[in-house]
Amino acid sequence: MAADLKSRYKVKADLIPSGGGVFEVCVESDLIFSKKALGRFPEHSEIFEEIDALNA
Repeated sequence: MAADLKSRYKVKADLIPSGGGVFEVCVESDLIFSKKALGRFPEHSEIFEEIDALNA
């Protein structure tokens, strides 16, 4: 995911270690995906759509 974000948006993605199966994607302070809330990992296209919507 980090490599795809860097390639598509030319940004640095940071992995922040956590516990309990948490996987969240934030853009600045906006939470755009939470594995804990949905119970699954995101498809890359879902993340791209959310980022594109923020940038529209």
